[in-house]
Parts: sequence; C-alpha cells; structure tokens
Amino acid sequence: MQLSREQMLQAYRRMKIIREFEERLHIDIATGAIAGFTHLYCGQEAVAVGVCEHLDTDDKIVSTHRGHGHCLAKGCDVDGMMKEIWGSREGLCKGKGGSMHIADVDVGMLGANGIVGAGAPIAVGAALAAKLDGKGKVAITFSGDGACNQGTTFEAMNMAVVTKAPCIFVFENNHYSEHTGFEYAVGTQQDIASRAEAFGMRVWRADGTDFFAVHETMRELLEYVRAGNGPAAVEFDTERFFGHFEGDPQRYRGEGELDRIRETRDCLKKFRASVVSAKVLTDADLDTIDAEVLDQIEAAVVAARAAPRPTSEDVLADVYVAY
Repeated sequence: MQLSREQMLQAYRRMKIIREFEERLHIDIATGAIAGFTHLYCGQEAVAVGVCEHLDTDDKIVSTHRGHGHCLAKGCDVDGMMKEIWGSREGLCKGKGGSMHIADVDVGMLGANGIVGAGAPIAVGAALAAKLDGKGKVAITFSGDGACNQGTTFEAMNMAVVTKAPCIFVFENNHYSEHTGFEYAVGTQQDIASRAEAFGMRVWRADGTDFFAVHETMRELLEYVRAGNGPAAVEFDTERFFGHFEGDPQRYRGEGELDRIRETRDCLKKFRASVVSAKVLTDADLDTIDAEVLDQIEAAVVAARAAPRPTSEDVLADVYVAY
C-alpha cells in the first residue's frame, strides 16, 4: 500500500519521538534521578509504529517490560508518560505504574507487564471481547524472543486458535532474552513464528528494522484477522541498542556488535535513506521533525521534574474498587 506524504511524516515523527524519549531516559537514569528498573526500546521503533499505525483506540494492545515504544506508538501522551516514569502523581498512572506498568485504556493500551509472557493471556481475553462485540476490532500482544518459551504464551496461542479469537501475537526477536542468545535458548533452531504455526494459526515474518516491511506485513495480517479468520502471529527480526536493563554491561555482546547494528540496522536511518532516495521526503523535512521532537522531549522532561510527587494520602488511592 502506497503511503501518503502525511502518513510517512507521521510515522517518522512517532519513531523519532520514541527514539529521543528513550535516549533522554538513558541519560537521566544514569544521574540517579529516576527510580526503578527501566528497559529501553531504542532500535525497535519500526515495529511498534509499523504495527500501531493500523490501529484505532478500540483496538487493544498489551505490552512488555520494554513497553515505552508500544505506549507512545499507540497514542499515550508524551508528557503523561514522562511524568509517570519520573514518579509524578500527574503521570498516566499517577506515578504508581512507573516504567514497567504504564497503561492508558482510553487509547487501547491495556498495560505494560513486568512478567515475561504475561501479556498474551490478557490479549486473548481482550480479543474474545472484541469478537463478541462483532465490530472487527483486534487485540495485539507484543512479546520478545524470551516470551516464546513461556507456558503462558503457549496456552494463550492454543486458546486463541480454539476460540478463533482475533488476537495477533507480535514477536519482536531482538536476539537476546535478557542476556541469553536466541540461537541458544529457542529449541527449534529456526524461528519463533514456526512455533505459533504449530498451534494451527497462520504466521508472517518480516524485517523489523524496515518500517515499510512491518507496515505492509501488518496491513495484510490485519486484513486476514479482521475478516474473521481467527488469530495470527508475526515475527519481526529486530535489534535493541541498549542492554536488557539500564546498567546492563552487555558483556554477552560480541566485539563491535553494537556499532555494527547501529550503523546497518537502525530503522530510522533506513527510513530516511528510503524516502529521501525515492524523493518522497527530503532531508530538510526530516531534520525539521528531528528538531521539533528534541524540543518536545526537553519540555516533557522539564515538566516531569517540576510535577508534584505522590503524597502519603495517595498510597491507598485506587488500590481497591467498590462496585
């Protein structure tokens, strides 16, 4: 599908927002100003944006511990996200979710999840609700290569097939489950997608560092699932530029590996090269967005630093629900 100029500008802006959001956190976390564990999404932006550009607020997604990119791609507010991570009561979850548990149901973001593989069952439940609604909506669970070994993921895939739930299992294979290489930890010695195929669902595979490959793959996949054919899965081969968590020394990486993937597999560089060579956008167009995004992220950080922190009275708020 040919994207319009406006659609390409929007896609690049969203990828750039994710990149600069994460790059800024990488700097600020090192100062000790932000509490808690943080797992950055840099390098995988084309997957989150390529998937979510097809969705509206009634389509649901469930994320992982590496969830900032999914949240931002689905439409979560940048300022609200930054305030949440900085621990403000003005954050999307009033400072109680932090980096790994951000949610915003108003935009169809059902939550990040600190437990590997725990998002898949939630997504199947949301997909079954969408099936009952009969409006052609879907639920998507993002997982890494580590989650493909989890029993929760297997059970969720099986239930999705049995119930023909409109659930999409998006596997982002960034080659490392925490610190363990995919080639060692996944027994098929082939790919993740073939595991989903064994449950009886149709699968797709694509280059997760190429926004246009992700976008076109998802267009075809979503058309299939929205038509009532049941669940599907897709594996995107991608890279993460930082460690499993902030502070990870990454001694499991090969010499020069990070430099190589940043040079040859950066989805933003590949996007720029593609659209500029095709003469559909110019370097000046993208440079303008780069500058605007940097200003936006700086403003979000300034606001987050100044935003009020939770009080002692907030501790028990929103813990229990009275029906």
